[in-house]
Amino acid sequence: MNTATENILNVTLLEPRVKHPTIFAKFDELNEGETLIIHNDHDPKPLYYQLLGQRGNIFTWDYLESGPEWWKIKISKRILSENNETLGEIVANDFRTAEIFKKYELDFCCDGKKTVREACADKGVDYKLVEEDLQHVDTVVASRPLPYNEWGLDFLADYIVNTHHTYVRKTVPDLRKYAAKVAQVHGGNHPELLEIYAIVEEVGTELLNHAVKEERVVFPYIKEIYAAKINGTPLQQNASLGSVRGPINLMEMEHEVVGRSVDKIREISNNYALPEDACASYSLLYKMLEEFEDDLHVHVHLENNILFPKALEIEKQLN
Repeated sequence: MNTATENILNVTLLEPRVKHPTIFAKFDELNEGETLIIHNDHDPKPLYYQLLGQRGNIFTWDYLESGPEWWKIKISKRILSENNETLGEIVANDFRTAEIFKKYELDFCCDGKKTVREACADKGVDYKLVEEDLQHVDTVVASRPLPYNEWGLDFLADYIVNTHHTYVRKTVPDLRKYAAKVAQVHGGNHPELLEIYAIVEEVGTELLNHAVKEERVVFPYIKEIYAAKINGTPLQQNASLGSVRGPINLMEMEHEVVGRSVDKIREISNNYALPEDACASYSLLYKMLEEFEDDLHVHVHLENNILFPKALEIEKQLN
């Protein structure tokens, strides 16, 4: 078995034309359970989606270092003899399990392609405790979950627009207003509020633009794919977009960016802990941010773990 030192690849030393082929070759040489660490001078996220598209969900991808000058990524080949059901698949089949993953701070949306064992290892969580809770999911007190996984893709896409996109458009202006107000009043004593305000501005712009791209391009394309399956008609490939894989990869990249930004807010706010001098606006801002995070998790889950995988599978069947 190769050592970790032997499996480190400094991509910046390679010519651009051989970078991805070299990484793919190194990955293919890995045995199950082995790891390749790549060093780069920018975020190689497009490589993640290329690897996923060409090799499938047989690896994990973890940031050991995330800029601003250097990125270090750990790519591990999965042990396929283990239970490979992912967090996203588990939550898609039973949304009550989302409460269990939240309890252990396991990300079932942006990190939904990881297995429970892998996610626990990354977070330093006792896998046996999570498995035990999952076996007793019937005791989780929750409202009756909506049957997202049973809906047609056209209905699910419309639900996302009418529920989550509408929520984003309604909430972002208020979040911006209160983030600016609280940062102005309390930023002197709590400088983290200035960073939170900057992140809110960035996330708001990103999500509003993201919603437009989904509504105008990605969701109509998915509906065409789904209609071809339901009606038994040939799928007319979009000449400008090609496979739906490309637009989906872009949407998942944007989910990743927003998800990491929202995680950063939780981190620098100490899990939305209010200081003693917090005013009513301060309290309201943190309450809104936590609700926004909860909505984002469901929003991204519905797309990354249900809508997108099903659209890709149907497109594969029709081609």
